[in-house]
Amino acid sequence: MGKILSVLFCILIFNLANSSYAQNCNTFTFSTNTIYATCVPLPVLNSNLHWNYHPSNGTVDVAFRHTGSDTSQWVAWALNLGSPGMLGAQALVAVPNSDGTIRAYTSSVTGYGTTLQPSTLSFAVPNITAVRVAGDVVIYATLVLPTGGTRFNQVWQVGPTNNGAPIIHAFNSENRNSLGSVDFSTGEAGAGGSVGGSRIRRRNTHGVLNAVSWGVLMPMGAMAARYLKVFNVANPAWFYIHVATQSSAYIVGVAGWATGLKLGSDSIGITHESHRNIGIILFSFATLQVFALLLRPKPDHKFRFYWNIYHHSLGYSIIILSIINVYEGLDILDPEKKWKNAYSGILISLGVITVIMEALTWGIVLKRKKEEKKTHAGTNGSFGANGQGQSAA
Repeated sequence: MGKILSVLFCILIFNLANSSYAQNCNTFTFSTNTIYATCVPLPVLNSNLHWNYHPSNGTVDVAFRHTGSDTSQWVAWALNLGSPGMLGAQALVAVPNSDGTIRAYTSSVTGYGTTLQPSTLSFAVPNITAVRVAGDVVIYATLVLPTGGTRFNQVWQVGPTNNGAPIIHAFNSENRNSLGSVDFSTGEAGAGGSVGGSRIRRRNTHGVLNAVSWGVLMPMGAMAARYLKVFNVANPAWFYIHVATQSSAYIVGVAGWATGLKLGSDSIGITHESHRNIGIILFSFATLQVFALLLRPKPDHKFRFYWNIYHHSLGYSIIILSIINVYEGLDILDPEKKWKNAYSGILISLGVITVIMEALTWGIVLKRKKEEKKTHAGTNGSFGANGQGQSAA
């Protein structure tokens, strides 16, 4: 009974909070004293959209309000007539000036590397202004709705400035989910998922391919080589398992690397230098390992000792860099925490297996060395006895 009451209390508090938020949206008083018939609280980035729709002339007066804005942040709201997401968005932009005032202008977004330069939109915007009041930035504008429509894709965003100019915004979950739809006639608005659509899918594909290849298969292949070959029954199977696992990791890793190159070419102005540089080093090292397999000398060759040093050093370097870069990528993607926890869990499991297998391997190796010493000592003793017997004779 107590648990049920606790659940009902939480639901009540949640509903009261939502009611309070909606009431704040509808009852907010603007510095211009303009009253807007419709207000929708947007799901992320502390934003609200207010408007008055005029069906007689197909225009809409909008007020986009971002609360708790930093004095060095730009704010933007846009309609996208062609598709959900950022590309093609027709934006209203507010940027802070050095004197504390806000300048407002329009910008047509043509690429992911945009710095929101002023430009005309595909529809008319007769007037646009912006103000900052008590920590809120409000963009006021009148839009002449295109093609007589009332339902459109919408995008809103917040980002930092550098010397008074907008620069790339963050890519955390709120920034990636700041899009949806709006119908100025019915007053309906909805969330639309992740910004970027297919680009986000490519980012996720890139992350999965590289986490599986470099971050999981590579360590497993190294473990197979180190711990299976100590068992006589696993020889030479351990070698083929090692080669198959590492080859699979390399092939999948190349696919992940290729998606990374494509993402980079499609994201001009967006750079993640450490992640990119480690990725290039990883691909280079892994390619050298492939050539190392092709140039592997026979076990009794005089250069085999040096080849082993080269092969092992490069292999362990790849594993260390792989794990570092997987975490770099997870920080960039900023997925739900469970994905990072899942990968950490896999690494912990591999680590535990490594510790167990390392102890077992050393136990087997030391046992064999003791047996070899006993055999060698027994053989020497037998020879010695025979020698003495012959002398006595």
